[in-house]
Amino acid sequence: MRLVGPLVEQVDSKLIASLIPIAQRLSDMDSTIWGANTEAANRLNWVNLPTASRDLLPQLDSLSAWARSNNLTQVVLCGMGGSSLAPEVISSTYKKNLVVIDSTYPGQILNSVPNTLKNSVIVIGSKSGTTIETISHLDLFVSLLEKEGLAAKNHLVIITDPGTELEKTSKISGYRVINADPQVGGRFSALSAFGLVPAALLGIDISVLLDDAEELSNSLSKADSPAIILAALLFSKTDQIFNLCEENSNCPGLSDWIEQLVAESTGKNQVGRLPVVVSKKSEALGGFSIGFTSGDFDVIIEASLGEHFILWEWATVLLCYLLQVDPFNQPNVAEAKERTGKILALMIDQQFKADKPILETANYSLFSNMKIAHPSDFLTSTPAYFSIMAYLGKGIDDEVKVLRQLISLKTSKPVTFGWGPRFLHSTGQLHKGGQMNGAFIQVTAEMVDDLEIPGRGYKFSQLIMAQALGDGAALAERNLPVVRIHLKNTKTGIAKLLTDFN
Repeated sequence: MRLVGPLVEQVDSKLIASLIPIAQRLSDMDSTIWGANTEAANRLNWVNLPTASRDLLPQLDSLSAWARSNNLTQVVLCGMGGSSLAPEVISSTYKKNLVVIDSTYPGQILNSVPNTLKNSVIVIGSKSGTTIETISHLDLFVSLLEKEGLAAKNHLVIITDPGTELEKTSKISGYRVINADPQVGGRFSALSAFGLVPAALLGIDISVLLDDAEELSNSLSKADSPAIILAALLFSKTDQIFNLCEENSNCPGLSDWIEQLVAESTGKNQVGRLPVVVSKKSEALGGFSIGFTSGDFDVIIEASLGEHFILWEWATVLLCYLLQVDPFNQPNVAEAKERTGKILALMIDQQFKADKPILETANYSLFSNMKIAHPSDFLTSTPAYFSIMAYLGKGIDDEVKVLRQLISLKTSKPVTFGWGPRFLHSTGQLHKGGQMNGAFIQVTAEMVDDLEIPGRGYKFSQLIMAQALGDGAALAERNLPVVRIHLKNTKTGIAKLLTDFN
C-alpha cells in the first residue's frame, strides 16, 4: 500500500514519535491506552482478526457448500452499521450481487425483497441480538418465508454474539447460527464473522482479505507506520472536517464504512472528526481531502480492501488516543434508541401527539426549533457543517442527494448526507456527542406503501417516524438547529425541495 500526498510531507515528526510507543502497546493489546473505565478491555480482539478469523474458514466453507447444494444463489443481508457497511463494500469491490436491507423505510424494504425467496439465503446480523431494525427484518422474513411455504430454517443464517437472546431463540427455531467474537465491537468487525459470512456466501475468497490485512498489520506499530501517519494527520491538520473522495476508487463504498468508523469512534466529549463524502475533489470544503487513487488530493491512500480495513481501524483508535476519547463506546447512539422506544410506545397506545408544523404547503409540512418562514431560511444559520438526514428510500428517492451539492454551493459549508435510520448507527453519535456546531435537515415522508412487523403491534412506517422524531428531539434538546421537512408526496416533494433550497 502507499500513503502519499503533499500533506503527508508536513506531518509533525514529534507527534509521530509520541505515537510509536502507543502503537506498540496497541500491538500488545494494552487496554489502558485510552485510560481507565473504558470499554477497551473487552473490545481489542479486532487487532488479531487478520489471523484469528482464519479459524472461521472451515465453518464458512461448510456454510457456502450448504448454500450451493441448495441452490441458494441470492444473498440478502439484514443488518445495521458495522453489520452491513463492511459486507456492502466487500461485495461492491468484488462486484458481487448482495441485497442489503439496512432501513426501516417500507418502500425500500419492499423494493429489496426478492420476488421469491426460494433461492435466497437471508443473513441476519446483530451483535447485541436486540437491534430493533434487524429484529424487525427477521420477523418480516420469517413471515414471508412461511407465506411461500418455505421452511425458515432452510434459508436463514444468524450472526450474533454468544449468549444473546437472538442466539437462543434462533437455535430453538433450528436456524444456522454463527457466533461473532464478543470482544470485537460492531464498527471494528469488518474482518470478523459479520463481514466474512456474507462474503463467503457470495463466493469471495476471504483468505485474500485476511492475507492483505495481516501483512500490513505487521508493520503498523513500526516507526514508518501509515496508521501512525494517518492518525497524526487527522489530529493535527484539521479540527473537525476532512473529505473523502471515491473518484476512480478500487473499493467503491469504502467511504461510508470509514465514515461510521471514524465519526462514531471519535465523536464524544465535544470532540471528533467528521468525514464528509464528496463525489469530486472540487467539492471538498472545510478540511483536507483524501483520495484513493492518484489525483489532486492532499492525501492519497492506495491500498487493497483488506489493507484499508486494518489501516483505518488502527488509525482511528490512535486518533482517539490523541483526542482522549474512548474509541469503543457510543453513548449517544443508545440515547437515540431510548427516545425512539418511548415515542413508539406512545404510537402503539395511540397516545402520541405530533407537533404542529410552522409552515404548511401543498408539497410538505415544515417543523423546526428555529424561527424560519421558508426552508432556505434555515441556511442563514452559521454552523460548521450541515447534515442532511433523509428518512427515505435508498435506490428509490436518490434525487434527494442533490440537496447536498445545492446546499454546499449556496453556503460554502461542508454538507454530509445520510440515509435514515442507518446514519443513526454512524454519524448519529458524532452529531450529538462531538462538537456542538452542526445544523440538521431531516426529510421524512408520507408512506404510500407500508408493512406490518409481524408480532410487534406496529408498522415499519411508525418505526421509522419514531426514529426520526427521537433523533430530532435529541438534537433540539442540545439547542442545535433542526428542521424537519415532511413530504406529502415523495417525488413531487423532493423536486419542490430542490427548487426551494436553490
